[in-house]
Amino acid sequence: MTFFSAHYFRQSLWVFSGRFFARCCGLAYTAFMRIRTLRILVLALFLAACGSVPPAPEGPVEMSVSRPPVSNRGNEVALFAVGLIDTGYRFGGKNPEAGLDCSGMVAYIFGKATGLKVSGSAAEIARRGSPVDRSRLRPGDLVFFNTRNAPLSHVGVYIGDDRFVHAPSSTGRVRIDHLKATYYASRYETARSYFD
Repeated sequence: MTFFSAHYFRQSLWVFSGRFFARCCGLAYTAFMRIRTLRILVLALFLAACGSVPPAPEGPVEMSVSRPPVSNRGNEVALFAVGLIDTGYRFGGKNPEAGLDCSGMVAYIFGKATGLKVSGSAAEIARRGSPVDRSRLRPGDLVFFNTRNAPLSHVGVYIGDDRFVHAPSSTGRVRIDHLKATYYASRYETARSYFD
């Protein structure tokens, strides 16, 4: 078989298989070829886009905001908070054996991890702490939310990487959530620190 006849045979087989596939799927052969051509064009455009160099940013490049150094007491609070994950929820609860609510969890953690007396409702706890900008949060800082259509109605312990430990009544357990999660991002109010 010569090169020409082998090439012709492969092309005939390709056309025949394309027509067979088109008939099986109920497509006209021309529609099948259009789809095939469209797929090849999309693939070519995708490959061309991968090979291009992105444009250089215009103007000065923003540097990321540096966070203050982590405090030892803040780390102790964050680690203690993580140790309470899966503890049961109880409204008004102040210890893990009976169950914890959000402010009871914070009071328990601060008392055990640092010896600081932090008590009261989430709103009362927020009034006594020092304000912290969200971009400067450190492990051990407290984050506050409006979860009951009431300002400062929920509190959690920030543990780093935009995550916090809290005792939500919705799941009945202490858990970790993300500040960027839709529910919490829309209800975030402020943050406070009890450390320098």
